[in-house]
Amino acid sequence: MQSAHFLFENARVFTANPALPDADCLAVRDNRIIYVGNRAEGQSFKAAGTRVIDVGGGTLMPGFIDSHFHMMYGALNMHGMQLEPVSNYEELSEIILAYAAQHPNDLWLHGTGLRYNVGPGHTTLNRHHLDTLVSARPIYINAFDGHTSWANTIALKMAGIFNGAESGPNSEIVLDEHGESTGELREPGAYKPVSDRVPKPDDAHKRSLLQKALQLTASLGVTSVHNMDNTHRQAEIYADMQDLGQLTCRIYLPYSVSPETPLAALEKEALAMKAAYHDGLLRAGSVKFFIDGVIESFTGLLVAPYAGHPTTSGTANYETEHFNRMVAEADRLGLQIFTHSVGDMGVRRVLDAYQLAQKQNGIRDSRHRIEHIELIHPDDLPRFKELGVLASMQPLHSPMQVDENDVWPARVGQERWPFSFAWQTLRAAGASLIFGSDWPVVTQNPLRGVSNAVNRLPWVDGLPQQRQLLTDTLLAYTRAAAYGEFQEHQKGQIITGYLADLVMLPKNIFTTPSAEIANLKPSLTMVDGRIVFEA
Repeated sequence: MQSAHFLFENARVFTANPALPDADCLAVRDNRIIYVGNRAEGQSFKAAGTRVIDVGGGTLMPGFIDSHFHMMYGALNMHGMQLEPVSNYEELSEIILAYAAQHPNDLWLHGTGLRYNVGPGHTTLNRHHLDTLVSARPIYINAFDGHTSWANTIALKMAGIFNGAESGPNSEIVLDEHGESTGELREPGAYKPVSDRVPKPDDAHKRSLLQKALQLTASLGVTSVHNMDNTHRQAEIYADMQDLGQLTCRIYLPYSVSPETPLAALEKEALAMKAAYHDGLLRAGSVKFFIDGVIESFTGLLVAPYAGHPTTSGTANYETEHFNRMVAEADRLGLQIFTHSVGDMGVRRVLDAYQLAQKQNGIRDSRHRIEHIELIHPDDLPRFKELGVLASMQPLHSPMQVDENDVWPARVGQERWPFSFAWQTLRAAGASLIFGSDWPVVTQNPLRGVSNAVNRLPWVDGLPQQRQLLTDTLLAYTRAAAYGEFQEHQKGQIITGYLADLVMLPKNIFTTPSAEIANLKPSLTMVDGRIVFEA
């Protein structure tokens, strides 16, 4: 019998394993779990070099797997003005003016994380509002969801889009009645001319920001992420960090596909990435598409027009035939497919494409996914189970109530609220749910996500109950999330022989009042048998 390097005792072990749902002792050697059971039997794994950790009746569980994450993008967003706390124009003004005074030599004032409708009186922000604050230096602000940006006049003129320009599919440089940009730029095709001019961190600074992001990830108990964007350079940086022992989180890397990506690149480049990264902390083997944008900027693709805007239902990023062809080829190559889709028509088109791929290539264990599904048409609910498509959703994306701070509910209209962020409705229809954050769109703190899932209430009386059971929620962040990346055979559960990716909470989460779950903070995080965070 091998001795343990770590022995956890006096724990409420949530194993996520239906064959052995509970235990109070766990032993780890190297990077694997070597024992799960009771404390008395666990003593036989103790030796002179074993570190014994008394969990004190708290929870020991599989590390949180964030099924929708942006590691590099989130890390880079830790640089510049942090606008997540802003709820009105006065708060925005204070942050911009203070930052400008503290950084007099910065050529650009760049900020991220801003919510919609934070102009004066909760109006739409425009260039004039920003010019009033700072007009001599360019300002560029990205929305919390990454789908809309705002710029002041000098920034728009420097980018050559003050009087508009071609912006590509499903993107818009919003113009006023004089043909001048309002400063609102919807989707990357519109804001890229401005964002490309913002000075970018060099590789050394990127690594520093990544280390900061990874420290945050570890402190929150996240041991794996399904990344939703990637470049070859990003992958190389992660691999270098892994070689140096600086990578403290497992990363599932996609091949990022855009409407401009050649069909041949899927076989040439996506398969090469899959071959290059297939073990350790880095894995590849998936591709990421965007079928639409977001509800907030009217770029999410809907079955019926937006509430109060009868002339628009959003626009797809791909022509239907083009998207179907790309999806079928990715499926033929054995690649897992993630597709961003927030609108109900977007979801339908993705399901149609996955169904067509099955018809062309045959049915296999593909585990294709739809990311977000903020709105779904009731006719499409059973198709997730029928097609074996996973519903990858983010509990913190759903507003907890309807108010002026979030434009989402008003954009879709009250008649569509029953099918908005329809977690439990999808479960009841037989869909498999996996949960994540979409960091940096919202905090990556999974316990905040758990709290939203278990505490959600209908926005008005009579709506379906979408609140989640605690066990279902934890499984969506662990066992189901591991299944969502073909790794259920070695992580996401506490089973002898599985990877030692663990998180320890100071209290028993199952006896903690649901209103207090968001305040829980991990006391220890272990990845691959190594403690990467300890309070």
